[in-house]
Amino acid sequence: MSGTSLDGIDLVLVDFSETTPRLLQSVLHPFPLELKAELSALARPGANEIERMGPAEQQLALCYAAGVAALLQQAALKPEDIQAIGCHGQTIRHRPDGRYPFSYQIGNMHLLAAETGIRVIADFRRKDMAYGGQGAPLVPAFHQAVFARPATNRAVVNIGGIANISVLTADGIVIGYDTGPGNCLMDDWVQLHRQQAYDADGGMASAGQLQPELLQKMLQDPYFSQTAPKSTGREYFHLAWLQQQLTGEESSVDVQRTLCRLTAQSIADCIRPYQVSDVYICGGGVHHPVLMQDLQQLLSPAQVVATDAAGVAADWVEAIAFAWLAWAFDQKLPGNVPAVTGARQPCVLGIEYPP
Repeated sequence: MSGTSLDGIDLVLVDFSETTPRLLQSVLHPFPLELKAELSALARPGANEIERMGPAEQQLALCYAAGVAALLQQAALKPEDIQAIGCHGQTIRHRPDGRYPFSYQIGNMHLLAAETGIRVIADFRRKDMAYGGQGAPLVPAFHQAVFARPATNRAVVNIGGIANISVLTADGIVIGYDTGPGNCLMDDWVQLHRQQAYDADGGMASAGQLQPELLQKMLQDPYFSQTAPKSTGREYFHLAWLQQQLTGEESSVDVQRTLCRLTAQSIADCIRPYQVSDVYICGGGVHHPVLMQDLQQLLSPAQVVATDAAGVAADWVEAIAFAWLAWAFDQKLPGNVPAVTGARQPCVLGIEYPP
C-alpha cells in the first residue's frame, strides 16, 4: 500500500486462515527521493505527464518488488509460499465527479508479478466506478469485517495523505467517505518551511497558535459541505490550494497548527452526528500527538484511540485492508460497500496479473 501518502510503501504479510486476519510481518520500504518527488508532481496537472508517468510506473513497480523481497527475506519465506500480492498502486489522479469519472493508480503490475514471481491482484477501484461508484473509499468493507461489534456505534478513521472514515453502526449499516486532508497539507507545509518530510511528533504544530479565522475560511471549501458519497485526493488538497487561503502575513507555525485543526475538525464534524462510543485511528496521523489531542477534545465523550486497542496495528491497517481485498477477490466476495461508494451494486474488485 502506498496510496496518496508519500511516506513510502507499507508491506504486510497476512494470514487469512482464521476468522480475524493475522499480521505476521511488516516492512516500511522508502521511496527513492527522485521517485518520491516525481510521484508528488504527477499528483497535480503538469507538462508532459504521459512521458513522465511511463518511467515512474516502471520505477514504482521495481520499488514495490524490492519491498516484497525485503519482506520475504525478513519472514524467511519464498515466493511460492505466498498466495498473492494485493497492490493498491499510487494514486496520481482521482476525479470521481463529472461526466466521465476516472481514477488512476499507477504501477506496472505485470512487471511486479514478473519481478517477484508472485501473482498480483490490483486495479481495485475501477470496477466500482463502472457501476456508478466513486471507487473510494474501499476500506470500509474491511473495517466492517474486522472492527464492527453488535449493538455498538464505532468509527474507524484512516489518516494518511487524505483522511477517510468508516462509521460502523449498531444496526450493521456502514457509512464511509473521505473527509478531506489528512496529513497531506501538513506534510507539504513542513516540507516547504523546514525541508522535512512530515511534522515529526507534531513539533511544528505545537509551536503555533490556532488561527480561528483561517480555519473557518478553509472549512468554507465546498468539499466539506458536499454530501456523501464523496472522495478526494492530493490533486484537490495541495500546497496551491492552501496558499490561496493565506494573506502571506501568517506565521508558518500558526498555519501548521491550524492545518492540524482543519484535519481534526473535518473528521470530527463527520463523526459527531452518529454518537459513537469508540473512535479508532490508523495511518500516519496516529503518531501526531497534537492531532490526536484535537480529535479527543472534539469527539469527547467518545474514546479516541489507535486501532492497536482493537487488535490491529495502526500503522498497517490500510495495507492489511488491501491484502484483504485481494483475499476477497479470490473468495469471490464483494470488496465495495455500495452505500459508501455510490455504486449500483456490490462488486468483486480487482484484476489478476499472473507471473
